Amino acid sequence: MIADDASAEFHDFFERHHAELARLAHLLTGEADAADDLAADAMVALWHRWDRVRSADHPVAYARGVVANLARGRVRTAVRERRRVLLFWSHRSERTDGPDVASVLDVRAALARLPFRKRACVVLRHAMDLSEKETALALGISVGTVKSQTSKGMAELQRLLGDRAGELTGRRS
Repeated sequence: MIADDASAEFHDFFERHHAELARLAHLLTGEADAADDLAADAMVALWHRWDRVRSADHPVAYARGVVANLARGRVRTAVRERRRVLLFWSHRSERTDGPDVASVLDVRAALARLPFRKRACVVLRHAMDLSEKETALALGISVGTVKSQTSKGMAELQRLLGDRAGELTGRRS
């Protein structure tokens, strides 16, 4: 009976949070195709530790942390892979599939240039609309670090996007 309760509880957790975790993975990695896979991998990891996760103070924050860690690993692997490829092939511009508008591509490119922690803080705070405390819990860092990394990340985005930053955020410099 207890196993059935845990299974039902996990199923409910999955239904409520999988889409959010996939969106987080997409924003952290910039890879739409990998987002569902990362979210699924995170859910498998959560299921294996479900007793610990369900008794945590903030299970969703724990889940976000798992996604962030998996995304960090994927980004690091991709960076290493790109470096190896560049050794052997000339750099070609990347092609995008789909109807993305120029501003979305600009923001994604600028986000991809941020170091992972700054990117994670900016994405969790502004794209996922989490509080500083929720972001800190998800990333396993202090609220002060979230504040400074978010501020520095936004300043770096402002620098990278230049005049477009005001247009994209609705603010003028």
